[in-house]
Amino acid sequence: MTTVEAVSTDSLRRDAVRTLIGNWRGGSTVPTASLYPHQWSWDSAFNAIGWAHIAPRRAWAELSGLLGAQWADGRVPQIVFDPAVPEDAYFPGPWYWRPMPPSGPPPGVRTSGIVQPPMHAGAALAVAGHDPSALGRLYPRLVRWHDYLWERRLVSRYGLIAIVHPWESGLDNSPAWDAPLRAVPAVDVDVIAGHRRDLLHSRSAHRPSNEDYARYSLLVREYRDGGYLDNFTDLRFCVLDPLMNAVFAWSSLALASIATRLGFDPSPHHARAAQLTESIEEHLWSPSLRSFAALDVHTGALQPVRTVGGLTPLLLPGLSAGHADALVSTLTGPAFALGAGATGVPSYDLTAPDLDLSRYWRGPTWASTNWLVWKGLQTSGREDLARVLASNMVDLVAGAGLREYFDPTTGEGLGGADFTWTAALLLDVLSSLKDDR
Repeated sequence: MTTVEAVSTDSLRRDAVRTLIGNWRGGSTVPTASLYPHQWSWDSAFNAIGWAHIAPRRAWAELSGLLGAQWADGRVPQIVFDPAVPEDAYFPGPWYWRPMPPSGPPPGVRTSGIVQPPMHAGAALAVAGHDPSALGRLYPRLVRWHDYLWERRLVSRYGLIAIVHPWESGLDNSPAWDAPLRAVPAVDVDVIAGHRRDLLHSRSAHRPSNEDYARYSLLVREYRDGGYLDNFTDLRFCVLDPLMNAVFAWSSLALASIATRLGFDPSPHHARAAQLTESIEEHLWSPSLRSFAALDVHTGALQPVRTVGGLTPLLLPGLSAGHADALVSTLTGPAFALGAGATGVPSYDLTAPDLDLSRYWRGPTWASTNWLVWKGLQTSGREDLARVLASNMVDLVAGAGLREYFDPTTGEGLGGADFTWTAALLLDVLSSLKDDR
C-alpha cells in the first residue's frame, strides 16, 4: 500500500485547509506562523492558487494586498512587512531596508527593496478560473510590474532579466550562486549572526550559513545605499537565472490571456514571452549539463551546476523539442531521479559532491519548485511524468506533513511545519488528481 492510499486524500485536504486558515492574517497568509511572520511575494502567488479552490475572495485579497504595496517604479517587493509585528522579529526587518527612495512603496507601507519571481499574473489567471471578479482591477498593476522588470532589469546583450540578490531567485542559497557570491566579502559575520531570528525556529544545519547571511546582508546594504537603482555595473551580484526568466515568460503568456479576456492587446505580452524563451535557449543552455544554468553577467560564465531552476523552462510552450526532451532526460536520470529513487524533484543534483539533503536549497525538495516542474511537464506533453510527480508531492505530505521542504531520498520533513505554500499547492495537485480519475 502506498502512502497516498494509506492516508485519505480527504484527510490531507482537511489538513491543507486548516493550515491556510491558521496562517491567514486578515488580508494575506504568512508562510508559517513562527518562522516567517510577514507576507512574501512569490509565496502569495502560490497561496492564491490554493485559496482559489476553497475561498477565491481570499485569493484575490492575497494578490491585491501584495500588489497594493507595489513601488512607484512598478516593482513588487519581496516582503510586505506586517506593521503589527515587531521590527526585530525577522531579519532583515523593515529597519534594515530604510531609507526608501521616492520611487519606493506607498506612504505608510513597509517593504523590502528587492523582488522575487513574477508568478503573479499566472496566479491571477488561475484564480480567475474560479472567480474573475478582481481580474480587471489587478491587470494594470501586473502590467506595471512586468514593465519594471523589462525596462529596469533587462540585460540587453542577453535579452534576459537579471537578479541582483540571491533572495530574488526564491532559491536563496542555491549552489548556482556560489561562484558569483565569491566576489562578495563575508563581513560582520558575528554581528549579522546575532540578528538572525530564523535559527530560533529551525536547526542551523537546515538553514543558510552565517557566512551566507553576511554576504546577503552586504548586498542589501549596498543596494539600499545606492537608492535601489539597477545599475548593474555598480552591483556585485548580477545573475541571469533560468527560473526567474522562465517564470517571467510563463507569466507574460498568462498576462496575454488576461489581456484578451479584458479586451486589451495581448501582443506585447506574447512578444515578450517569445523573446525571453529564445534568449533562455540561446544563452542559458548548457550542453554538458543537459539543463539550463545561471549565468554570471560580470564574468559571462554559465554556472556548472544542475539545479531545479534549470528545469523550469519546461513551463514554456515555445521551448524547442530538443531542449524539452533533454530536460526530461535529466529530470529522470541520476541527477534528479524522478520516478527512479527520489520523491519529488530535489533542488540540487543528487550526484554532486557537495549535495546536502537537509540544507535549504542545496538538496531538499520543495512544493513550489515541484509545482513549477509539474506544470512544465504538463506543458511539454509529459502527462505520464506529471502524474508521477503529482503523486510524489502527495506522498511527501502524507508521510511527513505540511512541511517547508523535504529530504527527497527519505521523505523526512524539514524546516517549518504547517507551511502555507505546501498546503496551497497540495490543494491544487489534489484537485488535478481528482479531475484525472
